[in-house]
Amino acid sequence: MTISLLTCANVVKVQYTERVLAMDAATASPGIVELLRGYSIELNPGDSKTIQAAAERLEPGTEVSLAWIPDSDPLDMVAPAARLKRAGHFPMPHVGARHLESAEQLRRLAERLSDVGVDRILIIGGDRTKPAGPYDSSLAVMQTGVFQRVRISRMAVGGFPEGNPHIPDKILDEALAAKVSFARSEGLQLSIITQFCFNAEPVIEWVRGVRARGIDIPIRIGLAGPASLLTLMRYAVRCGIGNSLHVLTENPSFAKVLVERGPEPLIRGLAASIGGGDGRQLGIAGLHFYVFGGFRKTMDWIDAERSLRTPSAHT
Repeated sequence: MTISLLTCANVVKVQYTERVLAMDAATASPGIVELLRGYSIELNPGDSKTIQAAAERLEPGTEVSLAWIPDSDPLDMVAPAARLKRAGHFPMPHVGARHLESAEQLRRLAERLSDVGVDRILIIGGDRTKPAGPYDSSLAVMQTGVFQRVRISRMAVGGFPEGNPHIPDKILDEALAAKVSFARSEGLQLSIITQFCFNAEPVIEWVRGVRARGIDIPIRIGLAGPASLLTLMRYAVRCGIGNSLHVLTENPSFAKVLVERGPEPLIRGLAASIGGGDGRQLGIAGLHFYVFGGFRKTMDWIDAERSLRTPSAHT
């Protein structure tokens, strides 16, 4: 039987690729594997199909933040939270301080979430120029004690490695310090989830700055799941991450890599710090995925990356 040179070349190419992938998995920084193992993810609670898919596909024990969609009823998060809780996950609904219309609305929300087994929340200020009700900050909501009274003591707050276009850095720093101080006095388990970025360096620099100020609570690093360049740019503009937007617009080659490889370059940069021991000292608790390109696309990417970086038992 005759075997063509092209067939032989393809066989060699496949064998070479398999060896390269095996070597990459074997020599990959332990930090990459570790970061991809303990991630959390953010979903739109109004997307029932995605909530159902997440309940079935995510590993039990995954922390799932549920975004408060502006102008929606926050009680709409209760049923999706209950569905995720029954599936063995940890739903973490967002509480937008400036979106809350009244103390009564806040009380009802806290009680309903507690009734379905929610034990953690993410408190954000809320992107609204004028508060809809009596609360103008996440700290103001924390200080009501509403969630503490229904035994919800795990709380996350936002972190901004690239700053906030509407709030000076000094004010952000002071607000974070105040929230940490209050959490300590109340015995709350506080953590930080950062805004997404496309470059590891400013993230690590920001985390070092937080630690230098004596803030030692866990930090999850936010990053965008795989998506088109247009989608990434649209969310970068909406979320005010100017430096990352510049990376996309001024460095076409990097933008191409980001679209083709997803957030892998950022994860590799973060893992380099963890691999050197710095990440452990910095208290990076894991990754937090924003699924701008869709839940299934993000999950397919995570599964593929984890498979690639886990050495086969036969290698």
